[in-house]
Amino acid sequence: MTFAREAWVFVLPFAFLALVAVLVHWPRSAVALAVLSILILAFFRIPRRDYSGPASMVLAPANGTVTAIATVDEPLMGPGPFQRVTTFLSVFNVHVQRAPMDGRVVESRFRPGKKLAAFKPEAGEVNESHLVVLETASGQRIGVKQIAGLVARRVVSYLEPGQEVRRGDLIGVIKFGSRVDLYLPESHQLLVSKGDRMIEGKTPVAKPSEAVTKGPS
Repeated sequence: MTFAREAWVFVLPFAFLALVAVLVHWPRSAVALAVLSILILAFFRIPRRDYSGPASMVLAPANGTVTAIATVDEPLMGPGPFQRVTTFLSVFNVHVQRAPMDGRVVESRFRPGKKLAAFKPEAGEVNESHLVVLETASGQRIGVKQIAGLVARRVVSYLEPGQEVRRGDLIGVIKFGSRVDLYLPESHQLLVSKGDRMIEGKTPVAKPSEAVTKGPS
């Protein structure tokens, strides 16, 4: 297992203080600080994920629980409407995000905003967020929006317009939890429901319609 590079700015100060506590013979403080540094490091873990299913399958971009499914318009995605699958990340979930499909980045847009609790419906519209839009080989668009929350203080995206990504590639991280929205074309068939648990880069979320898979006749 590896860890996101964003972890070290949070982990190292506590690890250093733990070492200082050992040197000045404060064992309880040393243990508490060491445990805290390990817990923070766990937020940024990157487990290995493998998926051997069909290349057309859209995989979960985030680790957590599906809390809502809706049909919405998102101007940055292009002409809609789109299906939106919302995943809530608790403090125990993996906090890196992965590309749900192969594609080319056509939009990577950061939006400053508030830090409301992620479970509130309006959080997706007013909180700090970063939307990445991928265009697949079939010309369809799939979006991943990272949304900050009450505990999460910042979203980080690794992608820029024009980049090519492969399904399962790391695309960003949310520092200490929150929410991720996946946008899908209406033509896609959803394979998850509210309450389902998702594993990033492993759980199938949707598949394209037969017409999209075969292409025009």
